[in-house]
Amino acid sequence: MNFELTDEQQSIQTAIQKVCQPFDDAYWLARDTDGAFPEAFVRAITEGGWLGIAMPEAYGGAGLGVTETAIMAHAIARSGAGMSGASAVHLNLFGPNPIVVFGTDEQKARLLPPLIKGQDRACFGVTEPDAGLNTTRLATRADRDGDHYRINGRKLWTTTAQTANKILIIARTQDLADCKKPTDGLTLFFTDLNRDSIEVRLIDKMGRKAIDSNALFIDDLIVPVADRIGEEGDGWKCLLHGLNPERILIAAEAVGLGQAALEKASQYARERVVFDRTIGKNQGIQHPLAENWMELEAAQLMVFKAASLYDRGLPCGAEANAAKYLAAKAAFTACERAVLTHGGMGYAKEYHVERYLREIMIPVIAPISQELVKSFIAEQVLGQEKSY
Repeated sequence: MNFELTDEQQSIQTAIQKVCQPFDDAYWLARDTDGAFPEAFVRAITEGGWLGIAMPEAYGGAGLGVTETAIMAHAIARSGAGMSGASAVHLNLFGPNPIVVFGTDEQKARLLPPLIKGQDRACFGVTEPDAGLNTTRLATRADRDGDHYRINGRKLWTTTAQTANKILIIARTQDLADCKKPTDGLTLFFTDLNRDSIEVRLIDKMGRKAIDSNALFIDDLIVPVADRIGEEGDGWKCLLHGLNPERILIAAEAVGLGQAALEKASQYARERVVFDRTIGKNQGIQHPLAENWMELEAAQLMVFKAASLYDRGLPCGAEANAAKYLAAKAAFTACERAVLTHGGMGYAKEYHVERYLREIMIPVIAPISQELVKSFIAEQVLGQEKSY
């Protein structure tokens, strides 16, 4: 068991840090203020070829694993870009994974290269207003009509739909009452986001202003059968190959953001003098920061355990969910402590930690709640009866 990054992984980390360096605190404060999508940052990531880090080499990717992708996601958030930077490229890193696993050779050749080159930008249509985390109760319908499907329904909290031209969307193709299992009868598609059939409404929200979240209203979206990923009714199975990597990546991003907050707090504690001594000399300041460091390090170990299991083709559902839970919890505590360490100035935007605290709420809430993670672990790992 080796806890050190390989030379290749260290090179990835260093390269991403170099890409992120020009995009400093002032850049991300400006994006948080004006709400403009960080196009320059995404362009820098794309030009470095990083969008294809986990995509097959045959289609222009690097052919690396979720472990290396997590290193990349962590480095972006850790740079101070936080969730604004990570979310700008997040879906293009893990979203195409169902295409890689279940797509036909034709689909891979047609769909993957434009994503890797940044020519296509995708969004993820899963959550619905009346279903929430209960994905098996999705109401959006996809009805087959010859060589195409007709999709109608609504999606909620769809990130980057304002600028995306593609959508990975799951819909029900068989009534739930006719299915043997609740997870049956769902089908996954990767298709054009046709704005003649999809109305995209921006959701004004608490943080991460530069990365849009949206409500989608879908009215007779025509999707070719050729854009269906996997077999009809296998959407849930296909979707799982995106969900576990998503949990791992968002956990890595949470750890990175928590560490950025801890760095800000530690620096302020070394410099701020009150009552003729630096505040960091007080155990009331330094002990919570020490706890933050330990909790973040422990969460990061679970991130890499989950990523390693996934990359080796082993079950990783419990570890991926645990990584998300632990990382979100540790990072939230670190971001909160960073604000408190700064005192009144922690409330000021110029010190950046208030932005971190707002942004860390994303991993706490999404893509799965902390409470549902605990229920999953209790049932799947500890053998308890299902509670929901």
